[in-house]
Amino acid sequence: MSNSVPLRLAAGFAAGFVSVLIYSSGVLALYQAAGAPVPFAAWSMAAVPPFGVPQTLSAAFFGGLWGVLYAAVEPWLTARLGWLAGGALYGVVPLLALWFFVFPLKGIPVGAGFTAYGLQQGIVLHVAFGLGLALFFRIARRFTGRSGGQGPLAAGMSR
Repeated sequence: MSNSVPLRLAAGFAAGFVSVLIYSSGVLALYQAAGAPVPFAAWSMAAVPPFGVPQTLSAAFFGGLWGVLYAAVEPWLTARLGWLAGGALYGVVPLLALWFFVFPLKGIPVGAGFTAYGLQQGIVLHVAFGLGLALFFRIARRFTGRSGGQGPLAAGMSR
């Protein structure tokens, strides 16, 4: 396996993790500042079951997992839509998984009932995640080197 595949996937995880911490939580904070109802507080450290991990870190971890998938499909998305539009569109993929798989598993109606406000907030939060993911992934790929993993991070790993 090429050195570039693990670096690409690691860059995807890091980009997704950071995007949740900055973009998704930042948008939640803006909603809170405007007095709008939010599903949970921005940067919440409330423990979530089953392991008692802080809510923000749990969300960031899952953002990282979505980032790994993004790293795999990014060349295809970027070739067809460009990196910015591709990231925005990709951000909706976790939202669809949330609406149609996670909510029903938790006993919540599909799409949380598809209220107008819930639709708007879900789309805004997840598009912000996708944009942040695409941006941070581009930065991480430049740092790790796009061609054969020859960037500064890869050079340090090959010693």
